[in-house]
Amino acid sequence: MRVIWGCLIGLLWWFASGVTAPALALTDAQRLVVEVWHIVNRAYVDPTFNGHNWQQVRQMALRQPLETMAQATQVIQDMLRQLDDPFTRLLPRQQYRTLQTTTAGELTGVGLQIVLDTERQVPMVVAPIPGSPAAQAGIQSHDRIVAIDGESTVGMDMESAASRMRGAPGTLVTLTLERGERQWTVTLERQRVTLPSVVWELRPGGIGYIQLSQFSAGSAAEMAQAIQALEAQGVRGYVLDLRNNPGGLFQAGLEIAQEWLDQGTVVYTVSRDGTETDFTATGKALTDKPLVVLINHGTASASEIVAGALQDHHRAHLIGETTFGKGLIQSVFPLSNGDGLAVSVARYETPAHHNIHRRGIVPDQVVPAADSAENDPQYQAAVAWLDRYLAQATTSILEKGTRG
Repeated sequence: MRVIWGCLIGLLWWFASGVTAPALALTDAQRLVVEVWHIVNRAYVDPTFNGHNWQQVRQMALRQPLETMAQATQVIQDMLRQLDDPFTRLLPRQQYRTLQTTTAGELTGVGLQIVLDTERQVPMVVAPIPGSPAAQAGIQSHDRIVAIDGESTVGMDMESAASRMRGAPGTLVTLTLERGERQWTVTLERQRVTLPSVVWELRPGGIGYIQLSQFSAGSAAEMAQAIQALEAQGVRGYVLDLRNNPGGLFQAGLEIAQEWLDQGTVVYTVSRDGTETDFTATGKALTDKPLVVLINHGTASASEIVAGALQDHHRAHLIGETTFGKGLIQSVFPLSNGDGLAVSVARYETPAHHNIHRRGIVPDQVVPAADSAENDPQYQAAVAWLDRYLAQATTSILEKGTRG
């Protein structure tokens, strides 16, 4: 019996070692897949992983003979695609560096921010950067990019699409675009696109016009300078233009909202376990003058945080079109091979607990966009609203004086 038992122990040891050895001898490509899987498993906002068994996803991924990083990249992208979340994505090192540069206020290329249209599996425009080649060509939010230099983008990952549009200033790239039933081709000359966050001016009627194109590291300071300068010039009311603002830094959105609000919740973030965290304004607003915020389909992310907070606190009147509907917050994790991984780690809700993801923010006054650049009906509607508001305020003051 001792001999048989000893043999049985030996057989069990051999069998166990035969099973576990492959798990211990992962290739570099497999280790990268496991690394990404663990990050998503730990941090992703949806604990159901869009209804997928995440453990099983890992097992299926590792059954493949992964020898190269290209193979690992494909497996990771297939794995993340099951989440149906275009904002949770792999960031190859060049795109990772580009993301860091963009939030600092610089961009090279045609001036587009894109996400994956999960229904069509092609890149979709979030918004063109004002003044960029894409904006000058009339490209709009929600336009789909169906081909780049004649190559179909169906199934193309976002880094590949973005890298094909980037390039040295002065070089050309041809995009085939789709808007509804219309499809057309446009050739753009790549440029170095500067991203001034804030452009402002005092317009006729004492209206302070402020255009915020993105939320970068210096945006809050630029906004404060604009408000203070306009106050010194005797501004009567404000128009804050967030149209085609694709967002940017979450912290910049919080700081800018606080410049318009005295106190109260700016936004709630909701984690995967349902825990709410509120971010509040506790200081003094830089102005209490009447405010209109212009929004459209290209208003996204941090722009929606600001617009939603100002709307819910009745601090601003929103005019334009329903916003893009990006209500997820991403954290970017560095990977061992030098790439990055953007993961949706929480969703945000407005102070009145409106979940805007894929729904957007509905303006108080719906005004369609202009058919041409010659007029701007949304801005005209803002001016008309401010005129009425200021006239009513003046009448109210006069009536109080008369009664007194």
